[in-house]
Order: sequence, then C-alpha cells, then structure tokens
Amino acid sequence: MNYRHKAFIKFACIVCITFCISQSYSKLHAQPFKQEILQFQKSDSIVMPPKGQIVFAGSSSFTKWKDVAMYFPGYPIINRGFGGATLVDLIYFIDEAILKYQPSQVFIYCGENDIADVDTVSPATVLQRFKTLHTILLKKLPKTTKVVFVSLKPSVARWHLESKFIETNKLIEGYIATQKNIQYLDVHTAMLDENKEVLKDIFISDKLHMNPKGYLIWQKQFVPYLTIPK
Repeated sequence: MNYRHKAFIKFACIVCITFCISQSYSKLHAQPFKQEILQFQKSDSIVMPPKGQIVFAGSSSFTKWKDVAMYFPGYPIINRGFGGATLVDLIYFIDEAILKYQPSQVFIYCGENDIADVDTVSPATVLQRFKTLHTILLKKLPKTTKVVFVSLKPSVARWHLESKFIETNKLIEGYIATQKNIQYLDVHTAMLDENKEVLKDIFISDKLHMNPKGYLIWQKQFVPYLTIPK
C-alpha cells in the first residue's frame, strides 16, 4: 500500500468519524448551544473581525474570560468559548466558532466536560475526539495556522476526576509531540500547590470556574505562546 493510498484511507476515516459525530449530535443534543452560536453570528453581523486574528475556542473557562483582552493588550483575540461545550460540540460548531475567522492562531480549551458529563468517556476517547478536531483544522485552515491545546485544568469541584484529567493531558501531549505547528500549553501544573493539591483560592463560588486570580495564572502561562499576527 503506497503513501497516497494510506493517506486517502486515513482521510476517509476522519470524514466518516466527523459525519457520525455530527449525526449523533443532531439526534441526541438538539443544539443546546444554539443561542450562544446565534449571539456570535449577531456580533459578527455588526462588526466582522478581520481575518488572521487569534481565536480562543472551547468551553466555559474561555466563555467566562470576558475581559480576556485586558490580560493580553496588543493581541487581537476573538473569544468563541461557549459554556459547557465538549469536543463533540466544538467539532459540530467548528465553522461558527473557528473556521469562519480564518485565524492565524487557535487556542483550544476543551475536553474537561467530555469526561465530567459522561462517566463512560475515557481519556482515550477524549484523545480521539481531539485528533478528529485537529485533523479538521489541518484540512480547513492554512498550514501556517498555529494551534495551541490548553491542558485540562484541575479544580476543587472536579478533583475526583483529577486522575482522568492527568491521563488525558498526557495522551494529548504525547500526540501533539508527533505533530507539526501545534503546541501543548500546560496550565494544570501552575494551578497546583507544592503538595500537588489544587489551589483553593483561584475559583469562584462554584469551585469550578476561575476568579481573576486564576486567570492571572493563565495569563502568565499563555504569554509565551501568543503571537501577534503579521
């Protein structure tokens, strides 16, 4: 079997997986994030961001970072996180949340809800979902587009899932090490104390989402990975 044949089979498998995810999503979820996506579209209809900016896409840790531009002055960031999203959701809404902006750089924070929402979702499943997302980005965006995967964070509310989060991070980091033009950003370690326990004072009252002190930790970790579009 030659290289082209193998590449075609791999691409066909990804297309099939993506189609199955889309069909399953339509049947099971009835677009729970429709209003948020419509709000993105409404905002774009008023002022469409120029192409080539930096997109933050994923779940509520991005959604709630409403003042993200204040943390990174000089960087043109489009925040397209939608609360509660899984990687399946992000794949389903990839056009609306990422592709339409033709970004120069994409930061992904997603995967935490995949594990938290369904007991049977394993770290290996999250890895496969991320591979599917990454493959679509590779096919649909220019090769020069830089992708950054932000590691799953620890939290007080989900500390019982910590071992799964650590395993998921390891699997995705390992995969990223084999790829080009994609980076793994570790925020997890920075959110632990010297005893490797999650810091307690960096969350709001739900003990899941971060307060400004938590986002300051993320700011420090993100800065070396951000690039100003040319």
